[in-house]
Amino acid sequence: MRRYRNTKIVATLGPSTRTKRHIRALIMAGVDVFRLNFSHGEHSDKKSRVTAIRELEKELDRPVAIMADLQGPKLRIGEFKDGEIELAPGDNFSLDLKEQLGSKSRVQLPHTEIFDAAEAGMDLLLDDGRIRLRVQKVSKSVIETKVVTGGRLSARKGVNVPGVTLGLSALSEKDKSDLEFALGLGCDWIALSFVQRPSDVKEARKLIEDRAAVLIKLEKPAAIDHLDELMTLTDAVMVARGDLGVELPPEKVPGLQKKIVKLCRKWGKPVVVATQMLDSMVHSPAPTRAEASDVATAVYDSADAVMLSAETAAGEYPIESVDMMNRIILEAEGDEAYQASTASKQNVVEPTVSDAITLAARQVAETVNANCIVTYTTSGETTLRAARERPTVPILCVTSSLSTARRLAIAWGIHSVHIDQEERFSTVVKRAVDIAETQGFASSGDHIVITAGVPMGKSGSTNVLRIERIP
Repeated sequence: MRRYRNTKIVATLGPSTRTKRHIRALIMAGVDVFRLNFSHGEHSDKKSRVTAIRELEKELDRPVAIMADLQGPKLRIGEFKDGEIELAPGDNFSLDLKEQLGSKSRVQLPHTEIFDAAEAGMDLLLDDGRIRLRVQKVSKSVIETKVVTGGRLSARKGVNVPGVTLGLSALSEKDKSDLEFALGLGCDWIALSFVQRPSDVKEARKLIEDRAAVLIKLEKPAAIDHLDELMTLTDAVMVARGDLGVELPPEKVPGLQKKIVKLCRKWGKPVVVATQMLDSMVHSPAPTRAEASDVATAVYDSADAVMLSAETAAGEYPIESVDMMNRIILEAEGDEAYQASTASKQNVVEPTVSDAITLAARQVAETVNANCIVTYTTSGETTLRAARERPTVPILCVTSSLSTARRLAIAWGIHSVHIDQEERFSTVVKRAVDIAETQGFASSGDHIVITAGVPMGKSGSTNVLRIERIP
């Protein structure tokens, strides 16, 4: 089950991939992390899929991460008397709090937070930005607008308020219920939607405690103003380009993607690039050339992982989508331009013993032409620091913590192996040599570089670097 690539693949489970057979095929095709989308489906479906993943994890002897993606608060209009309406540019259209079916001139908007934030001259976006309304006048119960971009509008479509931080928590009551359910299932990552400010992450952290790692989805432009502080609070980041592109001009998203990926690399936090990566493969057995280039660009930028959404959740070619993404990654990572770019993006090392050891491990591995770097870790911090350095050889993580082994499945270049706790460094060295050989990372005569902390089992104590030769 060794992967011959560094960039990881996240795949969303859904109606197209509901059985254990489907999930096994996805893992064999290249999936490292499974995403459960709590915006859709029943808890019972999620539970059966988690059970299947954990069974396959044992059968295949490979740690697999499970991400619970919370829906976040959804801002939606009400319903229409005739099911839908047609809006034309220049039409007057009102949003109000009345619990009545909508018409050609008005519809219910049951979110007082938008009324509190609305001002004359600002725009409101409906149906993922397809409809644009310009606010003319605001009262406590009515927002009067003029249609800028019209079209057909049906019931319960979403509402976006660009450039405004709304007085809403990132966790709705549904999210809190879903969160407890996901934690009860043993999900490894909790993905937070609708993050606008640092307090949103702090609120979630209090509920999650240390039961799972936290990933924030950057989909609200308001969050971009707090990137550095958010980095100190989260364990990983997702560039949710679809939602981000609704409230931002599309031309700004590519540059912002690169900025976020670069910042995550600086902080040593895994970053996932998501949304519409191979979207045409929902209904086609092959992607467009532009989509292939999009995936490759994320790889060249040094993203930790790339994600499939509808392609594997509801698409007609879920296995083919994963296989295609795997092939694109392999091709990009084999390119000399990728290797040169990765080598040129080394970060400034923090003046700590752990960072010094990690940097030395990369340099020593390259100098002695080692086959891999083996990190013995409890918390996973040492291994993430090794991944941050983007070495030219694989990173083999040996850990006594199964939760750590699973969580690291999302990070660049890391292959995790779960073992029992070892007390002596000499035993760790022997285990590292055995595992490197049995997992296919090295063979007789090869060198490996090992990092660990003495005394053993103490988090954050990496202070030893050793070169071993496979007998």
